[in-house]
Amino acid sequence: MRNIRLTVSYDGTAYHGFQRQPEFHGPTIQGNLESVWKKLVGEEITLNTAGRTDTGVHATGQVVNFLTTAPIPDEKLPKAFNSLLPRDIRILEAHTVAEEFHARYSACWKRYDYKIDNRPIADVFTRLYSLHEPIPLRVEKMKRAARLLEGKHNFKAFSSAGGVSKTFERNLYVCRIQEEGGILQITCIGDGFLYNMVRIIVGTLINVGKGWLQPEDIPDILQSMDRKRAGITARARGLTLSYVHYGEESPFDIYPEYLYSQKEH
Repeated sequence: MRNIRLTVSYDGTAYHGFQRQPEFHGPTIQGNLESVWKKLVGEEITLNTAGRTDTGVHATGQVVNFLTTAPIPDEKLPKAFNSLLPRDIRILEAHTVAEEFHARYSACWKRYDYKIDNRPIADVFTRLYSLHEPIPLRVEKMKRAARLLEGKHNFKAFSSAGGVSKTFERNLYVCRIQEEGGILQITCIGDGFLYNMVRIIVGTLINVGKGWLQPEDIPDILQSMDRKRAGITARARGLTLSYVHYGEESPFDIYPEYLYSQKEH
């Protein structure tokens, strides 16, 4: 029995999230991957995933694993999968890993990126991968608010009902905003994320950008543990699961630019 780890990239626009659902809900990423494997080797599998992305959420570095007895060499697995997968799902890498590896439980930290198109007229070619917000945002205030979210906190105020987590404390190593040409990218790196946590963070930062909240409100919102105090849940289309890390390295080992900017504050 082999334990196979796959790195997956997908455009989530046409899918009802990652997790397999009854057919009447529509296609899912997991459903497609499991179906393709059955076509390839006649074997039914159940995938484990690093993150169950919602409807419309994208990924450039999703990780899954599954157990199999099939003898296909690792180096041939991406091509085999991609020959039958829809063109908006691609297998980037495949490796046989230790039996105890689990895509979710073995993960040490994850990176999500959310893009906001803050120009008056939305870009036709990025409309499926960013949230269009035509009202000019106070980006410097958003950056200050984002930094106040960094660290170990109880993020209950930034979690939607319906999640399965029993605890709400998470370590948000990085919450930074970069702006270029009217496009804002909000990067969140943490040891774990609650249900809709990143999208609620984004909605809250947008409220700061509009002047409806102040950066100084962030500590009070965290301490309140009251979902109503935070912003709306931003639309899914701007969110991408970019990277999942399984080694001992910290986020600042992989992304040293954030460590340098941290020292400036």
